[in-house]
Formats: sequence, C-alpha cells, structure tokens
Amino acid sequence: MITPYGRDNASLMLGIGGCLILLALTPIGTIGSIALITMGIASVAFTLWFFRDPERYLDDKARTDDSWITAPADGTVTEVVEINEIPFVGGRGVQISIFLSPLNLHVNRYPATGVILEAMYKPGKYLMAFNPKASEENEQSVFVVSTSAGSILFRQITGFLARRIVFVTKTGDSVRAGERFGMMKFGSRMDVVVPVGSEILVRPGNTVISASTIIARLKRSEPST
Repeated sequence: MITPYGRDNASLMLGIGGCLILLALTPIGTIGSIALITMGIASVAFTLWFFRDPERYLDDKARTDDSWITAPADGTVTEVVEINEIPFVGGRGVQISIFLSPLNLHVNRYPATGVILEAMYKPGKYLMAFNPKASEENEQSVFVVSTSAGSILFRQITGFLARRIVFVTKTGDSVRAGERFGMMKFGSRMDVVVPVGSEILVRPGNTVISASTIIARLKRSEPST
C-alpha cells in the first residue's frame, strides 16, 4: 500500500516509469529499448518501495504505560546527547537522533501518548541530516506532547535530499503512540528529546523500528506526601 502522505509524488514517479516502459515498445533499437525498460522498472520499483506503508505494531509496554517512548521512525540512531534546554518545555534534555536513509520507511508515527501542546513548521536550511547543526538550522516541524509521565519534544528534520515535510498534527490534538502522523521525503532525520533523568534505551549505531522499538522511559515524579 502506498502512503496517502506521498501519493502526489508517487503518482508522478509511477507515471514517468510507465512512460519509459511504453517508449521502449517503440522502434528505437534493442539497446535503447533495454535501457528504457530498465529505467522504467527501476523507477516503478523504487516508488513502490519508498512510499510503502506497512503496519508497525506498538510495543506492548507502551500500550499500557505512557512513560515508555517509542521510535517515531525507522532508521539508525546517530546521536544521544544532552542539551541545555528542551525548546518549548524547558529544563535539560537528552536528544536522540534517528537518521533515515532513502531506503528506510519514511512514514512517521507518534512516539508517545498524550496531548499536543505545540505543533509548528519552521523553514530552514538543507544541511546533511546527520550534521549536528541540522537540529537547529534545517527545515523542520516541531511537536511537544504532554504525557501522564511528563512532556517530550520530537521533530521531523529534512536532509540534503529532502525538500518536503508532511504532517497532520495540530496543537490540542490527542494522540496515541504508534499512530501515523506524516512523513519526510527522500532521506531525513527524526529527533526525540526527553528530560534528563529519563532512562535511555538506545545508543548510536542501533537500528530502530517505528512503534516497535522502545527508545526511552520517562522518570515519573514521586507523589508528594
């Protein structure tokens, strides 16, 4: 199934692939026909792969406990680093960055269950997604979700190849971990920022699967006596 977040691009790319295959049927010679068929099939195959939208199953712990934070995207953890302040939330945080190659699934899912306190789009540069400055300078969307265990921030960040972010989230929305909310196109990055003191369950080099991989657990405040 092709994700609805990318049907515009997918339709164009499938059309181009189909046209190349049809052109190969015209009398242009064997070498030309083989070249066009190869490019056409490659275009169709890449489109179906990149814009695929398979199911991802939420980790059982995150179904019943909002303190468990899941990966919002498929990819590779490239950075786990402390930052001085979580934007829109305050306090020190730990930023977990996930790099998505063009071969990774690019449909994004909410990392936590709660209410969206902030949802905004920020235009910016197109630095390589693994560049540490990308978190601040690149085009991105930024979300803050308040859970029963605390607030976290997550953001979609475009990379050098990507030029479009798609999301349907609005301030005030009630969301559930593992639900789809958008995608980034053609290579990009996801950041999740949790408060310092949270248990971090991934490290650089780990491969994560959206919804299925737990990346952190928030530390619940002790009840006052």
